[in-house]
Amino acid sequence: MLSTLILLQLLGAAVVAFYPSNLSGKLARGITLTFAIANFLWTLLLVIQFRPGETGQQFGEFLPWIDALGLEYSLGMDGLSLPLLVVNGLLTCLSIFSSDQLTPRPRFYYSLILLLSVGVTGAFLAQNLLLFFLFYELELIPLYLLIAIWGGEKRAYAATKFLIYTAFSGILILASFLGMVWLSGADSFALDKLDLSALPLVTQLLLLAGILVGFGIKIPLIPFHTWLPDAHVEASTPISVLLAGVLLKLGTYGLLRFGLNLLPTAWAYLSPWLATWAMFSVLYGASCAIAQTDMKKMVAYSSVGHMGYILLAAAAATPLSVLGAVMQMVSHSLISAMLFLLVGVVYKKAGSRDLNLLCGLLNPGRGMPIVGSMMILGVMASAGIPGMVGFMAEFLVFRGSLAVFPIQTLSAMIGTGLTAVYFLILVNRAFFGRLSPQVLNLPPIYWSDRAPALILALLIIIFGIQPAWLIHWSQPTVAAMVNTGHSLAVTFSTKQTIPN
Repeated sequence: MLSTLILLQLLGAAVVAFYPSNLSGKLARGITLTFAIANFLWTLLLVIQFRPGETGQQFGEFLPWIDALGLEYSLGMDGLSLPLLVVNGLLTCLSIFSSDQLTPRPRFYYSLILLLSVGVTGAFLAQNLLLFFLFYELELIPLYLLIAIWGGEKRAYAATKFLIYTAFSGILILASFLGMVWLSGADSFALDKLDLSALPLVTQLLLLAGILVGFGIKIPLIPFHTWLPDAHVEASTPISVLLAGVLLKLGTYGLLRFGLNLLPTAWAYLSPWLATWAMFSVLYGASCAIAQTDMKKMVAYSSVGHMGYILLAAAAATPLSVLGAVMQMVSHSLISAMLFLLVGVVYKKAGSRDLNLLCGLLNPGRGMPIVGSMMILGVMASAGIPGMVGFMAEFLVFRGSLAVFPIQTLSAMIGTGLTAVYFLILVNRAFFGRLSPQVLNLPPIYWSDRAPALILALLIIIFGIQPAWLIHWSQPTVAAMVNTGHSLAVTFSTKQTIPN
């Protein structure tokens, strides 16, 4: 059943790519969207059949591949990967729907989006380290081409920078994976056959360092974040939605799956430093966002800050904090995707994202009142206003981390206040006040422009009011991963020494 998620999208990419040359952009989008919706519905079918009470991998598939390399085609789904797969399916559909029908070279464009989703899907399902790495690298080329060909004025620079950073990330991750298998004496890269507990602490720390830096680049955390604002600014709106909503989560997923889960002793040893790293990422990302005048760049820097919350929760490694990390991944995906979609509508209709030029867009007569209202809702959700999904995600992170790292958690909480500051600047400058002369004659805004953001707005409110609908799927898996009897909270509260 899991292979269907991959094969459907591969089939869709092949159909679009090899369709007759007279394929119009509208028809290409329709075919691609059909396959994406079918994939999303299949994901929902798996959700219905998923058994939340079981902590192991479900719907497992196994096929021997290259025994000499220890590579197996092994797939599985648990409460950590399930919500991310659903988000990937949803945002892929919305990004395709929001793509311009006049996009040049539509066959190539839409096939790359489906291939990008294939890489993400396979990475979330892979139960073999080498298989994960193959899918992780698969998404690199489609995203590079999507930025380099359909991006903005400086697209070549942004795409090349992304490629270099992500390639270096892959090298570090592969080196750590090879070290895990070689040093542990395992005969394959299968996750369920790895036992790293007998390795010396120094060795575990070296392996974990590669994991942290490799996935830290992908998340991204400071000082490895500089590729992200450039990529977001130059990427088209649909690609920014996928980049922020899905691709960054490969990094946070990797930290939880291969860092915390496989190397808990080394993780516990480094956890105070990880929490401090998270704190600085939150504060730095928020501070940079305040200084921006480009709406898209401001939202991009907000992602740097909000990804820090996930690292803080993972560093604390309590059942509540890690559950908050999973919920924060989903929350950030929905909120950031919505914000990028709305910024894209503003740029498409007003012709600018510059806060020094835009003003009064909330004007009910000649502005964008509905877009502005949804933007206000989005920034409130990002700032953690109660009643929206962002509040509950951040609350779980802070509540689960406070007892373990009080200073870092309290400092990171300042980032929530700073989020309100920079998004208040955005809303106040662009949407309130008198309509600026530069945007007096706005073209009409259709419901097709607003629909993707409206869907996300409804989900943000629904899951904010009823967060148990999200928590229900991941809680047993998270509890088993953290192992409550040996949680880091207990370790630090009793001041135990981690043995060599």
